[in-house]
Amino acid sequence: MLDYTFDAGFRKIGTERICGVDEAGRGPLAGPVVAAACILAPDTVIPGLDDSKKLTEKKREALYPIITEQALYWGIGEASPAEIDEYNILNASLLAMRRAIEAMGVVPDHLLIDGNQTRGFTLPCTAVVHGDAISQSIAAASVLAKVTRDRMCEDMEKEYPAYGFAGHKGYPTKAHKLAVYRFGPAPCHRRSFLGFLGKDREKLEKWLAEERAKEQDSRS
Repeated sequence: MLDYTFDAGFRKIGTERICGVDEAGRGPLAGPVVAAACILAPDTVIPGLDDSKKLTEKKREALYPIITEQALYWGIGEASPAEIDEYNILNASLLAMRRAIEAMGVVPDHLLIDGNQTRGFTLPCTAVVHGDAISQSIAAASVLAKVTRDRMCEDMEKEYPAYGFAGHKGYPTKAHKLAVYRFGPAPCHRRSFLGFLGKDREKLEKWLAEERAKEQDSRS
């Protein structure tokens, strides 16, 4: 449950521009990791706002324009699949966060960063574990990041329809893993996340045989 006094506590020590920062997409097999940064006015109250993971897709989509209209400043940053493969997912996530902060076009007084890492940030900052369920500004950032990334997955679906990105949003579902096994990785896949192609080969062969049997039954 959000604590509306949490962000206010940092303003008491003379910091006005409190910036919540969060990311979406650390676990998927494909697509970028996306981060958002958001500064809200002290008296802002957004009804229904919560950790994006606790909200339905419909609710997140409804909150997105409200957040972007009411936020004093907000920005989006991302790190590509190639950068994830090169730097690892943690470092790529932190890179996306720094890019989101820069995209706001204003320098915050203090950063509230979801998680337990503050490495690489040059501004005053505080790591907040489960911050998207505590801080209003982090929760707002979590919604912006999640909606932005989900929309990117809709675009990936149009470009690579065989993989079902619109449904699973790149996460490692059975259907997604099987599609990668059947058709090979798409350019948007994170190569460092595809170890299952060798590790789970027998399971994938079994799934493929089951799918082919279903396809045959549907044609008969």
